[in-house]
Amino acid sequence: MRQYAGYATAAATNERYRYLLENGQTGLSVAFDLPTQIGYDSDHPLAEGEVGKVGVPICSLADMETLFDGIPLDKVSTSMTINATAAVLLCLYIAAGKKQGVTPDQLSGTLQNDILKEYIARGTYAYPPRPSMRLVVDVFRYCAENVPRWNTISISGYHMREAGATASQELAFTFANAIAYVQAAVDAGLPVDDFAPRLSFFFVAQNNLFEEVAKFRAARRLWANIMRDRFGAKDPRSMMLRFHTQTAGVTLTAQQPDNNVIRSTVQALAAVLGGTQSLHVNSRDEALSLPTEESAQLSLRTQQILAHESGAADVVDPLGGSWYIENLTDRLEASTLDYIQRIDQMGGAVAAIEDGFQVREIGDAAFRHQREVDSNDRVVVGVNQYVTEAPPISGLLRVDATAAAEQVERLRTLRRERDNMAVQISLARLADAARSTGANTIPLMMECVERYATLGEICDVLRQVFGEYEPVGGL
Repeated sequence: MRQYAGYATAAATNERYRYLLENGQTGLSVAFDLPTQIGYDSDHPLAEGEVGKVGVPICSLADMETLFDGIPLDKVSTSMTINATAAVLLCLYIAAGKKQGVTPDQLSGTLQNDILKEYIARGTYAYPPRPSMRLVVDVFRYCAENVPRWNTISISGYHMREAGATASQELAFTFANAIAYVQAAVDAGLPVDDFAPRLSFFFVAQNNLFEEVAKFRAARRLWANIMRDRFGAKDPRSMMLRFHTQTAGVTLTAQQPDNNVIRSTVQALAAVLGGTQSLHVNSRDEALSLPTEESAQLSLRTQQILAHESGAADVVDPLGGSWYIENLTDRLEASTLDYIQRIDQMGGAVAAIEDGFQVREIGDAAFRHQREVDSNDRVVVGVNQYVTEAPPISGLLRVDATAAAEQVERLRTLRRERDNMAVQISLARLADAARSTGANTIPLMMECVERYATLGEICDVLRQVFGEYEPVGGL
């Protein structure tokens, strides 16, 4: 039970984490603000107006220490939704653990680290695809040797589905990306069974209960076959599809927000029936704001009722054998394989991204969906049918306007008080490693963060070496 949380400042988010843990949450999930996600410090001009708004700002080891103050990192598993800057945030987390006396081999958690889907749907990229893939493989290699309990990537269909993909597109584009990551690691000399057991996935749970259950079932079968037949994996753990699920944010409505509780419960049930390993349930007010403590608690209670009262989690694959579910599973598997074959013929996921293929396919599907809603062929309760007038929801969470100013002042204090000569030396060493194709950048990033170099400073070094990504066709 892992509720996604982060806002305002590291201190405020630390309070929310403590609240969730006290209410029975069993793992942490970090939401970072947009500047952190794309590699800018909180005082960068492009960060203005975005600091702390959709997640927590993390600029340095000092922020990471505050974020997990009083939370023993050898006792809790942490998931971090971070991609372009994933390697830096992993280093900050490892360094924060060391500050607590926790060695890297004691840490457990998941790094999203799925950069390819950022070019397809989510948009928080920094560098071009090919050097970004190099950073992903650097993380694989470093963690295999130093952080063995860490899931080095969470290959994500969630954001592509939120952008409008169909269920089969969600599976196909996710697995095409996964194939690219595994191939890149193998090409770099990593034996597949050394890193594949730590690969994980992240899917959405959408509204259609039976289609979603079938999707998760098809996904397990597809991944096992890909790893065994395409990559020759021998370790059964390399063929296991371990996945996190989040209910569908795109289905939440500002109108009649209490309806969102029902939507999220049905979606969460689909995830449980489909065999998810961990789950986030969206809150009723998230079409309007970040969730309040009360809304977040209700979402957690939804999970707890499903887990402990419904019986849905008591048996593996409870819908297996149903004619309808088995037929849906087979059809989703077949349509997914057709897409994967098309992407293979283009030269793989990276080549398809560079051509804009996935973006076009998702855009077409999103257009078809919206046209159905606009014509009332697809019912959205409270939006295009069963509409009622209701007063605006009250008590929404708003980030205090002073939070950004406080964050910027802490950052400036850090820069004044640290050993700036040591920081510059470590950044120069990182630049040298980035220019050397055979070097692993992660040990040099560790040196930078432990000397209190900031996220933005580290990412600026990598931008200078790798360049910045220019979207295809301005998308």
